Amino acid sequence: MKGFEPHRWLRNKHLMTLAGALLPRRTPGLRRADDRLFEVEPGTQLLARCHWQREPRRSPTLALVHGLEGSSESGYIRTLAAQAFAAGFNVLRLNQRNCGGTERLTATLYNSGLSADFRAVLLELIERDRLKEIFFAGYSMGGNLILKMAGELGAEAPRELRGVCGVCPTMDLAACVDAIERRENWLYQLRFVRDLKSRMRRKAKLFPGQFELDGLSRVRTLREFDDAITAPCAGYRSAADYYEQASAMRVVQRIAVPTLILTSKDDPVVPFESFGVSEIAGNPQIQVTATEFGGHCAFISRTNGAERYWAETRVLEFCIAHAQE
Repeated sequence: MKGFEPHRWLRNKHLMTLAGALLPRRTPGLRRADDRLFEVEPGTQLLARCHWQREPRRSPTLALVHGLEGSSESGYIRTLAAQAFAAGFNVLRLNQRNCGGTERLTATLYNSGLSADFRAVLLELIERDRLKEIFFAGYSMGGNLILKMAGELGAEAPRELRGVCGVCPTMDLAACVDAIERRENWLYQLRFVRDLKSRMRRKAKLFPGQFELDGLSRVRTLREFDDAITAPCAGYRSAADYYEQASAMRVVQRIAVPTLILTSKDDPVVPFESFGVSEIAGNPQIQVTATEFGGHCAFISRTNGAERYWAETRVLEFCIAHAQE
């Protein structure tokens, strides 16, 4: 695997992270998508932006899942989608519940434990579309969801699931929330909390009387939001219970399909120590690649062209290698 050399102006982890999230990306090869709704449970649908090859059943498929408060339009999702489609893959840019303007498609909220949503997508692609080679890749929260799905499937994973990839996955949710609460990370905390609160107010207007917003104005941290909103709405006892039950780390040792985890040692959101545990190291299916620099889900390289976005290129290489096998 080709090593990562950061852009010379982005060796600072915060600058790298912000550049990855905010700088516009050009994806001219990504043609207009076909929209498709996946019913993942009664009354709940996920919107996928789909890019199909001329003969979908003869092509491998890559399904992409964004991170917290992202969408199918997130820059890293569009970049990887464009590269994968050009390489001959069908590509699905999935929106988690309520994301990408889909609040009307479910009366529920999204959270890090809803791995069953993506298992439902996987099974529909197999049973309805009869696709034979399927990969999933997720970023940050999306990475946790995909790895959790693979761990829960374990040895019973369908043969059509050829591999999964997590880029800076939040596999230990409690550790990630602890990291975001550090003073140096105040900007991430502020942005996430602001966006989550705005989404809740929009949601409450769409479903009057279903959500209790008393005290929302007093929420200042992700942990407080999860205690007040996420945990009770998703059936967890508390934020701490939610973090324990929804973390992929609980099931990662059971993953039985080829798995790639990309992370950076300077990630301000996901502690690098999360990936040194025996549950990961002891699983021969899991390959962990850690760079010295890269920030959170950014990995902007000093090289131009396809190598500019290092993580997206590495994920595609992994999928190509296992599709050929």
